[in-house]
Parts: sequence; structure tokens; C-alpha cells
Amino acid sequence: MSSNSISIISPRKLRSDLYSYQDQHADIPLVVSVLAALIERHMARNERITRNHKWTMVSKDPRTRVFDACEAPDLTILSFLERIFRYTKARPSVYVVAYVYIDRLCQNYPEFRIAPSNVHRLLITTIMVASKYVEDMNYKNSYFARVGGLTTKEMNKLEMDFLFMMGFKMHVNVSVFESYCCHLEREVSIGGGYHIEKALRCAEEIKLRQSVEMRRSSYYGQIARITL
Repeated sequence: MSSNSISIISPRKLRSDLYSYQDQHADIPLVVSVLAALIERHMARNERITRNHKWTMVSKDPRTRVFDACEAPDLTILSFLERIFRYTKARPSVYVVAYVYIDRLCQNYPEFRIAPSNVHRLLITTIMVASKYVEDMNYKNSYFARVGGLTTKEMNKLEMDFLFMMGFKMHVNVSVFESYCCHLEREVSIGGGYHIEKALRCAEEIKLRQSVEMRRSSYYGQIARITL
């Protein structure tokens, strides 16, 4: 699946997606496919480690199990990420920031392993938090909970647990953002390559212009919130 997703990537298609992602009928941004492929590969590596060294998966820190689900959803990573996009229309940069958060979490907690039992809750949590960091307007936690197949209480708890695990250090500066964009670009360079860093930077410029126009047109644009 991941190899097929990577093979169709082209600079023109990626730029087109980034310019039209706010369209109700827009295609799924290609960065979603790239992120799905990276997460799947990370999980496959963890499974190999588990088979070869089962002791490495035994964590004494209960915080590393906060994302564990009693039963994993019957959805592939790509299908789950596509579902999140279809219902939230999160900007492509949101997925990059979510990837930064996941990488930081894994660095802060070396015993934590992304697995089928926790990946869906991890993704919906990090994407929701990243959306709050990147976007001017956001859905409520209750809406993200429905998208992720959780109760509002579960979603609230996951968000709070995640924030404490990260020490509330959610800021992603420009240089860090660009370095992760470059990393994503390198990951798919074998499939033809494209400048995801420039494309995502273009998307950020669009967001900035729209934000300025909104503030100019209406004072209430600064405090508007989607209340679904």
C-alpha cells in the first residue's frame, strides 16, 4: 500500500492538493499518504523488535500505555488518516506538526512503541492537538472524539495525558517544521521526489493571507470557533 501511495506523488499534483484542500470535494493531501507509510514502517520495525526481543516491549512506565485500546479499530492507518481529513479538513501542515509530536514522544519515552493497539488513539490525539496549534478555527473535542470513534471523556483524557507527557511543550518553530518537511521529502525521494517543504510553506502562506483577510473583514473572525 505504501509503495503505491508513494509512486503516484508528483510536484504538480502535490501543489494542486495543497491549494485546493479547503474545497469540500478536494482529494486527500498526499502528505497524508506519506505519513501513513512512515507510521506503518515504524510499526513494522517495532513488530520485528518484539519478535526478536520480547523484553524490549515491557514498559514499567504506565504513561506509555495511555493510548492502548481494548480493541484496535478495523481500519488501516491510511484509511484512518483519510477519515480524519474528510471530516476535519485539517491543513497539510497539521499532519507535519502531528508527526513532530509523535517523534518527540518517542524520543522522550524510549520504552513507548507504536503498535496496532495504540496507533489510532495516538494519531487522533496528536492531530487534534496539532490542529489547535496550527489552525485559527477548530472543532471541539467532542467532534474529534466522534471522528476517532471515542467518547468525549476518552478524548479529553487522552489530550490531557498527552500534554503532560510532552510537558506542554507544543511549540514547533520554523526551522524544526522545515527539517521535518525535508525528512518527509527524503522518505519519498526514491519514488520520484518532490519539494514538500516548498509546497507546505506555500500552504502556510495561504493560511497567513486568509487569516489577515479574516481579521480585516471582521473583528469576530479572531474569536470564531466551529461549534459542531
